[in-house]
Amino acid sequence: MANKQSESHIPFSDQPRNNAEEKAGTYPFTRGIHESMYTAKPWTMRQYAGFGSAEESNARYKELVAAGTGGLSVAFDLPTQMGFDSDSPLALDEVGKVGVAIDTIDDMRRLFNGLPLDKISTSMTINAPAAILLLMYQLVAEEQGIPGSALTGTIQNDVLKEYIARGTYIFPPKPSLRLITDIFSYCKTELPKWNTISISGYHIGEAGATPVQEIAFTLSNAIAYVQAAVDAGLDVDDFAPRLSFFFVSRTTLIEEVAKFRAARQVWAKIMKERFGARSEKSMQLRFHTQTAGVQLTAQQPEVNLVRVTIQALAAVLGGTQSLHTNSFDEALALPSEKAARLALRTQQVIAT
Repeated sequence: MANKQSESHIPFSDQPRNNAEEKAGTYPFTRGIHESMYTAKPWTMRQYAGFGSAEESNARYKELVAAGTGGLSVAFDLPTQMGFDSDSPLALDEVGKVGVAIDTIDDMRRLFNGLPLDKISTSMTINAPAAILLLMYQLVAEEQGIPGSALTGTIQNDVLKEYIARGTYIFPPKPSLRLITDIFSYCKTELPKWNTISISGYHIGEAGATPVQEIAFTLSNAIAYVQAAVDAGLDVDDFAPRLSFFFVSRTTLIEEVAKFRAARQVWAKIMKERFGARSEKSMQLRFHTQTAGVQLTAQQPEVNLVRVTIQALAAVLGGTQSLHTNSFDEALALPSEKAARLALRTQQVIAT
């Protein structure tokens, strides 16, 4: 091992590190943010899905819930991510291609029809129009008799990584940051259990960053969000406990586990020493993980089952709070029902 290097070109060390003083659930949370971790409760198995119409997506969500998933994860199409209606000329040929098209609150009603929003958590991968989509979700839940105080879930709401890795931004950086900090403030009052942002290294990693670069860029963005909120007059301990993160998990199992552990440790120190956080919850790096789409192959797609299993194991050993496992056929098309079920079963096997 001594002569081998990680994907980030860091030499592996064959010298054991003394972590006897570091316990899960205690600062700096290297071993995990909860003392009992998965012995008391497994991670949330949250499968990412979205199809052309709200009705199609709703049917897949119901299949996943019936199969045992504990959380929904909504993929929106590119026009929705960019704030365009489906009938806009600029949306031509992109409607419903990489996720579900949501133009109105009626679409949101159809998307979540018959789903127990007070019993499952929902993650929405939406950034520039995050405030609008979140409000639609809240209104649909309230129509079902579910108050905002009972809703759990996450909006991605991370526009800085859009400038770095994806490009689905609408507004310039400063107005975008103001919208994000306004959401922090709104959710503190109206949706206190909601994760107000998912600061995302996943897309940065998929765009070519090494594990070290993924964490560096992600934590830099996180610092910018915390500073913007503090500058807007928010107390760090009022909003920081609802910050969450999103990382990729690759097949380099040992390095990925180390990456997650290091990220928790670094973030805890940043929040305590740089921003003066007093609450331990403000110092805890809570994160969702998705297995690496960039490592899927269209050739011999069944082999992706093995890749995804290793990647999922790395996320679990690294202490993730929720996990999406890619379907083996995603390099070819939107996942089939069989492939999506197998992806969920992969997590359930690891959990047992």
